[in-house]
Amino acid sequence: MCKIKMEHMSCFELQGSFLSDGFEDYGPDCDSMRVTAFLDIPGQDHLPPLTRLEKYAFSDNIFNRQIIARGLLDIFRDFSNNEEDFLTVMEIVVRLSEDAEPTVRTELMEQIPPVALFLQENRSSFPLVFSEYLIPIVVRYLTDPNNQVRKSSQEVLLILLEQDLIFQHDIENKVCPILLALSAPDSDDEYKAEAVNIICRLASVLSKSTVERLLLPRFCELCGDGKLFQVRKVCAANFGDICHAVGREATEKFLIPKFFELCSDSVWGMRKACAECFTAVSYSTSPEARRSKLSPLFIRLISDPCRWVRQAAFQSLGPFISTFANPSRAGLYIRENGTLSAQPLVQDLDSDFTSGSPSAESRGDTPSACSTKPVQIEPDLSMEGTSTETSSLLQVNSSSNGLMENPMEDSVLAGAELTRLSPEASAFSELHDINDLPINSHPGPDSWACPGSPEDVFNNFLYWRIPLPDISKDLELLLSEAGLQEKGCSRPATVRNSCVAGSEIQKVLDSLQEHMMNDPDVQAQVQVLSAALRAAQLDSVNEPEHRPTEGLNEVSLSDPSPASDNQMALLASSSQNELSVARILQSPDPSEPCSGTSDHLETEQRHDPTPLEENKSKLQDIIPQPLLEQYVSMTDPARAQTVDTDIAKHCAYSLPGVALTLGRQNWHCLKDTYATLASDVQWKVRRTLAFSIHELAVILGDQLTAADLVPIFNGFLKDLDEVRIGVLKHLYDFLKLLHEDKRREYLYQLQEFIVTDNSRNWRFRYELAEQLILILELYNPNDVYDYLMHIALKLCADKVSEVRWISFKLVVAILQKFYSNSASALGLNFIHELVIRFRHCSKWVGRQAFAFICQGVVSEECIPVDQFVEHLLPSLLSLASDPVPNVRVLLAKALRQTLLEKAYFRNAGNPHLEVVEETVLALQSDQDPDVSFFATLEPQRRNLMDTTVLEKPN
Repeated sequence: MCKIKMEHMSCFELQGSFLSDGFEDYGPDCDSMRVTAFLDIPGQDHLPPLTRLEKYAFSDNIFNRQIIARGLLDIFRDFSNNEEDFLTVMEIVVRLSEDAEPTVRTELMEQIPPVALFLQENRSSFPLVFSEYLIPIVVRYLTDPNNQVRKSSQEVLLILLEQDLIFQHDIENKVCPILLALSAPDSDDEYKAEAVNIICRLASVLSKSTVERLLLPRFCELCGDGKLFQVRKVCAANFGDICHAVGREATEKFLIPKFFELCSDSVWGMRKACAECFTAVSYSTSPEARRSKLSPLFIRLISDPCRWVRQAAFQSLGPFISTFANPSRAGLYIRENGTLSAQPLVQDLDSDFTSGSPSAESRGDTPSACSTKPVQIEPDLSMEGTSTETSSLLQVNSSSNGLMENPMEDSVLAGAELTRLSPEASAFSELHDINDLPINSHPGPDSWACPGSPEDVFNNFLYWRIPLPDISKDLELLLSEAGLQEKGCSRPATVRNSCVAGSEIQKVLDSLQEHMMNDPDVQAQVQVLSAALRAAQLDSVNEPEHRPTEGLNEVSLSDPSPASDNQMALLASSSQNELSVARILQSPDPSEPCSGTSDHLETEQRHDPTPLEENKSKLQDIIPQPLLEQYVSMTDPARAQTVDTDIAKHCAYSLPGVALTLGRQNWHCLKDTYATLASDVQWKVRRTLAFSIHELAVILGDQLTAADLVPIFNGFLKDLDEVRIGVLKHLYDFLKLLHEDKRREYLYQLQEFIVTDNSRNWRFRYELAEQLILILELYNPNDVYDYLMHIALKLCADKVSEVRWISFKLVVAILQKFYSNSASALGLNFIHELVIRFRHCSKWVGRQAFAFICQGVVSEECIPVDQFVEHLLPSLLSLASDPVPNVRVLLAKALRQTLLEKAYFRNAGNPHLEVVEETVLALQSDQDPDVSFFATLEPQRRNLMDTTVLEKPN
């Protein structure tokens, strides 16, 4: 017991002697005191500073050693003048790094970054000190048995790497070897997980060749580590950074196979990490690999059984789709300044369609130039876009990798067994031996695929389906009988049309009934024939007199007569081998009298849209179709229950990027999705759309914006304040994209922004004033005077001073608008309104506002000088007798710092100069010290003094 007491006594004595050497004055309030100030104070031992440093660095008192480690930077500064002493200090630091106490080693490690900065600044004096002495300490601490020391060394190493304080050869020769050793298969699990994290961070600061040579093999090995899932999870979380570091070629050769393994890992956390970094990985791959390999892999993650994986995948779906962006196909380019530029796609649709040459839509990421063919070409396809019905371009993709299935394949083959409906009387044409020929062998501009495509050799519809009943002979017989029976109907030979009696069509329907139960294709035939039957019945009612049909048997599907304008098309249904329905695209001749049946069919189709038309509106070839289908399904309410309650918000957030990727010509694919999000019950979803609607308007152009975005924009204007603020913040950006007549419709609605759900939401009105300053350029002076001027005056009377001050700037901008557009009469009326409202206001705040407005008018030179001295200067000078000092202070600033600085008032011959100087002299002798101060203050010192006044209270 006595021995323990003596040890405690010696400890206290050492600490007391330590404090007596200069630490009694060191505290938190002594900012300028150095930690190692005791080295400069001679103590009882009369030792020099270097010897005293060594004494305390190896003292038995832990506190002494901690202080030395904590003051490492000050020690280096003190001994940097002498190179020999400096190297001695470095030897002491190296010995101190081997201290047995973990807290001492931690304190020492935390001082390495500032010491490294100091040595970098003095690199000319000590070029190799950091590399030879301190880097080995950091590397050695990576294997320290104490967890706190290791964590500290890892943080310090990352800081040194981020700030580029370590030479490349030190990283390759000193840091990388220890990291590779720690991440070896036989290494400790705890060390391995920590080393993997540093390796992933290290890849971003090393050269591409170094990463491939040193780190890539080990990273690929760690991705398949089956012992510790934490290691694989770190690899998955940082997979995108490694791909970016090694480049596209190494990514596709070495990393993509490992990425597939991680995406199939049994631990759901691994798959979730892969979904989160999927976009970064996609950026480092080629378009072919992105489409053929990553797209189906992403679809697997979206369909993962774990909800958390699906949630992460859907959150990354929009960003992943954006990696497919191709400016040459979408026609949208990002300039160097970050603005969006739209350029029309360079392609001749008519020539491509006629000659069979691959169009611009078929080039790009597809492996074959003839894998994409236009099926339906509208005569006018503009970049601005029109509507889904008039400008959609249906594409057929036959990709060798199977990602983009051919949606025309089954529909064309099945539709070949049906005759086409006539726009007039829904007659059937004779088809000779059409089942004996593949559909691709049909010549002419209506051919569906390139010669020699795989469909000519094998087709699952032909080989694996139950054969459909051959009704061509029956149709031939029916048509011949109908041609003999019908009398009195004469039509031009160039118009291929026929009339079939309803009873004969009914016989054909009866022949198909036995095959209808289990075959959906036969059911589709029955639907088509039923429509033809109804049309024929209607035609028999409307036209009691029929004329004989000529040349029925000469009708050919593949060789339409050039004299006829009748264009028939078989539209794609889906990759599920559903039978397509023959659609009527255009009337043969608008001058023909018998058009009742065509009008009836078109009306019926318009009011009864089929699933075929819905599928058509979602077809495109920019991205794999399954990705688009999954994206548009994010608005499904069931997704919120099974995936994530905020899935609609993620969809809304990424929609502009998806729209930019698809381009204006494919806006019809997202139109319904955007409308659904705009009416979502969650205000957070609508708020997200409101903040980005101006960006989407730039992407779509003025025509699509006016048709599809303006109604949604109008709805946002009447929404909650949380949604309206998104529209308001970019109001100018949206309005400038509209046509002038459409823009004028919002003049009256702008005043609705003054009314908010919560009157305390003053920032809303502040934002309105800022936007109005920008919006002034969009309207003529008369509109500004009739609408915007009144809003500005209301904002000038706001209860919150911040809103009032920004509104005064708005008033100055309005005056500048009037006089810059030669509307001086409106400007004079507005000046008189300002004098009445503010100069003669009963409240001093209004009179102070008048002084501020006059100062802004002079500063911006927004009105002619003669107009100012005639209409504003007398009222401004009259404020010198105002009883409120605050008004006179602002008047002194306006006169001394702004008005007298203008060349017009510096002219000695100016008749108004004498009156202004007399007013300034009166203000200089004002009883209020602030008024006299600003009236006397020299203009060149204004900025300095204003800053001092603002900072003084703080």
